[in-house]
Amino acid sequence: MAEIRNYTLNFGPQHPSAHGVLRLVLELDGETIVRADPHIGLLHRGTEKLAEYKPYNQSIGYMDRLDYVSMMANEHAYVMTIEKLMGIAVPERAQYIRVMFDEITRILNHLLWLGAHALDIGAMTVFLYAFREREDLMDCYEAVSGARMHATYYRPGGVYRDLPDSMPKYEYSPFRSKKDVDRLNETRHGSMLDFLTAFTERFPAYVDEYETLLTDNRIWKQRTVDIGIVSPERALQLGFTGPMLRGSGIAWDLRKTQPYEVYDRLAFDIPIGKTGDSYDRYLVRVAEMRESNKIIRQCIDWLRANPGPVITENLKVAAPKREHMKDNMEALIHHFKLFTEGYCLPEGEAYAAVEHPKGELGIYMVSDGANKPYRLKIRAPGFAHLAALDEMSRGHMIADVVTIIGTQDIVFGEIDR
Repeated sequence: MAEIRNYTLNFGPQHPSAHGVLRLVLELDGETIVRADPHIGLLHRGTEKLAEYKPYNQSIGYMDRLDYVSMMANEHAYVMTIEKLMGIAVPERAQYIRVMFDEITRILNHLLWLGAHALDIGAMTVFLYAFREREDLMDCYEAVSGARMHATYYRPGGVYRDLPDSMPKYEYSPFRSKKDVDRLNETRHGSMLDFLTAFTERFPAYVDEYETLLTDNRIWKQRTVDIGIVSPERALQLGFTGPMLRGSGIAWDLRKTQPYEVYDRLAFDIPIGKTGDSYDRYLVRVAEMRESNKIIRQCIDWLRANPGPVITENLKVAAPKREHMKDNMEALIHHFKLFTEGYCLPEGEAYAAVEHPKGELGIYMVSDGANKPYRLKIRAPGFAHLAALDEMSRGHMIADVVTIIGTQDIVFGEIDR
């Protein structure tokens, strides 16, 4: 008899389908996975430790860089934890703006996930379509914060500033015809809310396009149906959250089960799967994009009708208006103190979590009364999902590992931290 011996194979960290810096050591029997061992830490920046050496308000920018596809959702959990410890009230308008940007972020995340997941499996067109829509939403990020990705827009007590009255426009150049530029600027002549309204009107048709390409595509179904099945009971035991948990048929969504901000006033559904395979998780995320679109529309309608402050009046936490700072000594002192030493939180501990596009992102913070956290722990959704990769991959082929990495929607900024 021939001696049968399993052999090991490195998958990543430079593999195009390893989503950044994942290194998998695969133990193979022929082409079948016997064991998959994820090696992480290649992107470790010590975020939690760095945050313990900086004033609270200087760590908001670190949160953007955790899951660098869902920037504002990370900030949200962090500022909510600070607000919980300090007992700060957030103006209603700021809550609606936060919710709107959380959902814009969810669509941004799911578009990148859909494009990259399809590209991993071999469908190229979806990637180009998804990035076309991402561009519009990235412009909204840039309009409110000045940055396309790492916005640092949420602040304890509200948001950095109100929504702009105008959107940046494309300029004429030798590389684009006047007709093209005029077409691109069609929806940019009004305010940001006008621009987003136009986006929400055309977005459902775009999602239909993605579904036309994939949902009934026989190759897509051959690659995703019955791949990486996780039962509802096992999904709970493994600590799954977000679309990974809902794909297994459990209707758990923090926006409904533990509502925060103004989610309890908005109408939306929680899509769930039936069999817990990669195809179900695909359907859940696509349905989530449609629901997010509805939420954004409701927020736009409310924001149009209700002007008001977007950050707390407490100058110990929020910077004074610039014109006050220029002509008022007290305001200047507040400004100086806030940006040099920040603010002190009362002693205690708090945990706040948001329904991040990938699952439950939570921040656990311990304060000893100083101007920086005594301890900060980030509960990253992708970490628990990656831990289940071995179990999800066993018995599948090497090509299916690519599908399973894609269906988990993992980003290493939050896993390695």
